Amino acid sequence: MGFGGISIWSLLLILAIVMLLFGTKKLRNIGTDLGGAIRGFKQALDEGQAERHNERSDEAPRIPQRDSVESPPSSSDARKTREEPPPL
Repeated sequence: MGFGGISIWSLLLILAIVMLLFGTKKLRNIGTDLGGAIRGFKQALDEGQAERHNERSDEAPRIPQRDSVESPPSSSDARKTREEPPPL
């Protein structure tokens, strides 16, 4: 069995019919054009990945600098600053 249940003899018969219809010169041109298209596609992918890599390396992680570091208020500090209701 070949590809998807097609025997090797069926594939050879299909190849022979295609060669008779198009001729070897036209098939060679189609193969060359297809190879060039695939090569161009791969080059475009590589260029896109290189650009994306350059953009990421240019954008270094920036951590904001603070003049003074203040710690967040703790829960006990929050209770101290809350106003208590006046006694009755």
